[in-house]
Amino acid sequence: MAEYALAPVEVPPVQTRHRRICTPLPVPQSLPLLRRLRAAELRAMAGQPPVVWDRAEGFQVSDRWGNTWIDWSSGVLITNAGHGRAELRDAVAEAVAQPLLSAYVFPHERRAALATRLQALAPDPDNYTVFVLTTGSEAVEAAIKLAKTYGLRRHGPAKRVVVSFRNAFHGRTMGAQLAGGMAAQHEWLAGEGATFVRVPFPDGFKNPDTSFDTFPAALAEAGVEPGEIAAVITESYQGVGPDFFPDEYAQALCAYAAEHDIVTIFDEVQSGFGRTGRMFAHQHYGVTPDLITCGKGITSSLPLAAVIGRRDIMDLYPPGSMTSTHSGYPAGVAAALANLDLIEREHLVERAQALGRTLLAELGSIVRPYAPALACLRGRGLVAGIQVMEPGTRIPDAATAAAITQACFRKGLLLFAPVGVAGECVKIAPPLVITEAALRESLAVFREACAEVLEGRRPAPEPAGR
Repeated sequence: MAEYALAPVEVPPVQTRHRRICTPLPVPQSLPLLRRLRAAELRAMAGQPPVVWDRAEGFQVSDRWGNTWIDWSSGVLITNAGHGRAELRDAVAEAVAQPLLSAYVFPHERRAALATRLQALAPDPDNYTVFVLTTGSEAVEAAIKLAKTYGLRRHGPAKRVVVSFRNAFHGRTMGAQLAGGMAAQHEWLAGEGATFVRVPFPDGFKNPDTSFDTFPAALAEAGVEPGEIAAVITESYQGVGPDFFPDEYAQALCAYAAEHDIVTIFDEVQSGFGRTGRMFAHQHYGVTPDLITCGKGITSSLPLAAVIGRRDIMDLYPPGSMTSTHSGYPAGVAAALANLDLIEREHLVERAQALGRTLLAELGSIVRPYAPALACLRGRGLVAGIQVMEPGTRIPDAATAAAITQACFRKGLLLFAPVGVAGECVKIAPPLVITEAALRESLAVFREACAEVLEGRRPAPEPAGR
């Protein structure tokens, strides 16, 4: 991922109900701050479009110089219930005013309320418990630790392998990246994690074979026996797509795991809390994970995460031996409770499902004229992604993906930098509170941006009656 240039460019002004662009971009007055950040922070932080966020409300992001964008990032799939909701701000303010800023793992009322609410979302609430943490990576690390401990204690030291999927992303800490499936992220690990094995993900594009037969075949090729496997970890959808399992594959995977007493970990950090039109994305497959990791959309705001899992796995460690300094900190828990109230009261799960039909249909009409450059469209609910490839190949075209994102930025539509193995995936994830009018307006902007970038071609006319 390259840094965005900081040379201001004159762009056509935009003034609509939902967007406003009234300055060159990046804004000249923002350059001292942007340069100060680049001088003071590590280089890795400089990969997003150069917008100095001043406020974000609902599905819009604004700077202090009069520009407003429709947001298709949700702050990287955080703000499911919308940016800056008054209900979330009020809940946090009430917690801070109590005053109670930190409680370590001493009990407090809000943490008890949240644990109960999350437990109620489990596949079998009576037999699942909750571990509240701070970040998604931390939740993934905890789940791996629990799963490996379960295998060790139930079956002995031979049951030690963690199986994950190629192209997966589970976070940026050591265990999370060992479980991840992107080779470039393993370079720094320098031989660590010999018990982590990766198999092909059945996405149907990068890996055309979507049958479950590929799973045991890949294990056999790696010399791994079923009795050696402690856990299988997977994103409920792979974020670099988003790529979903075929239902039959997911069900076969869980049946295989049950047969061999393998703990299944479904990573819902970016897919949970309504994003796909279900509370959790694994519910689309009709499967029951042993451990579920949560984060991002759990609060639509502050850092918070959780593991929801089978009681017999979660209770392997005695009191005081598996805690986290900021576990269940009051302000974050207050935000999570208010967020769950909003998701339920405003029917945001159902809203994502309904608006998702519009999103996928319109994106399909945008992609078709530009195939095979826009090579693969996938999505469900209010998350979608387009793989950008060099025409006639399966070679990722990161430059074109970035150009589309930049063209959108200059028109008042904000996406985060393209993701994927080579930065080829244009990821689309508006807050679940986006209105239908704003969604359609932003889709029209995206259509214009694709037409501009892809050799100046104009999109094909839509069929009559659309």
